Amino acid sequence: MKKILVIFDGLADLPTKSLRDKTPCEVARTPNLDFFAKNGTLGYMYPLDKKIIPASDNALISIFGNDPKECRRGVYEAIGAGINLKKNFLAFRINIGTIENIKSKKVIDRRAGRTLTTKESLELAKAINKKVKLPCNFEFKSTIQHRGVLILKGKFSENITNIDTEYSKTKSNIFRFSKPLDKNKKSIETAHILNDFIQQAHKILNKHPINLKRKKKGLYPANMIFTRGAGTKIPKIKSYKNWLSINSMPLEIGIAKVSKMKNYSTSLPKLKTIDVYKNLYSSLSKNIKFTKKILKKEHKNFEGCYIHFKETDIPGHDNKPFEKIKMLQYIDEYFLSFLKKLTIENDWQIVVTCDHSTPCKLKNHSNHPVPVLLYNKKNKDETKRFTERESRKGKLREIYGKNFMKKTKLI
Repeated sequence: MKKILVIFDGLADLPTKSLRDKTPCEVARTPNLDFFAKNGTLGYMYPLDKKIIPASDNALISIFGNDPKECRRGVYEAIGAGINLKKNFLAFRINIGTIENIKSKKVIDRRAGRTLTTKESLELAKAINKKVKLPCNFEFKSTIQHRGVLILKGKFSENITNIDTEYSKTKSNIFRFSKPLDKNKKSIETAHILNDFIQQAHKILNKHPINLKRKKKGLYPANMIFTRGAGTKIPKIKSYKNWLSINSMPLEIGIAKVSKMKNYSTSLPKLKTIDVYKNLYSSLSKNIKFTKKILKKEHKNFEGCYIHFKETDIPGHDNKPFEKIKMLQYIDEYFLSFLKKLTIENDWQIVVTCDHSTPCKLKNHSNHPVPVLLYNKKNKDETKRFTERESRKGKLREIYGKNFMKKTKLI
């Protein structure tokens, strides 16, 4: 039986007043997802454990049956961005964001308001690569809008702190420069070089014509590089060489490739205006059409297939529950209807879950469990819908990320 794993990024939520104490999953009209729920079994999962708030990287690593400590986000992002990582190169995932100034260190927005266009981010990356001078070679690459990767080329240590405030121990709106986590000379030198890069990049970005224009338009200037997930080695994680992956975001591509999956990706639509959600729906549309094409063409050549919808996470961070509803309904109408038809025709097993919760009212990830759905024409319970509360009634019961693949019969 072919196995399809669909992960909705950050879809799981909490009841909210604007939805009359319901979640987006409970309000959304999803007849095709309901079909799988009514004819399958549900449970709920803690991607890491009950106390830890997961990020997408360590959650996915855990869901695929690995130790979350094997997560080096910078490495996965770099591989997913097509960078050839050599021994001892140090890779970071970065955000281009906004700070008040380098003295106050006050963070205004980690994502520059999500309004950084593709053209702007590429031009800023070009300026950084040209003008920053370090005692080592480096590569700064813009990937998707405000996202990117930084590679320091040489013998460096990954044992340094994150600069990104969301992934630091303090989690305040004041960023801190990177510090070594041990007394090793290499760690001290690495932190020093990274901080030098950050300060030089800020000066270049702050005076760049793009940011001067953004300020005049009332937009956040993209004047700060936030780093996280430093890594020097490609982690050893479980192999899924008989699986294929249909993903276009660098993190998911990187994890798929390191897991030995055959990844298929399509170029994402460029963000040309500040209308982020118009771009997200364009991305959804393109990804769904591409995914349907690959499944039709390659369904005889794999045992399992991993499909990830990143778009459903954004409304949670932006406190837009109605957009989350709209996105889920869009996916149900244009993709899950297709998957339902193909599954009935080909006798496939379908598993649906989320990598983490991103409750709208929290505007961030949380440690709340996510629903899990298993459909295989064999197991069935009394559950009717893929929702957070309904999942508590399912026969799959409580699951931890590390046991997910076995519990859902994906391996």
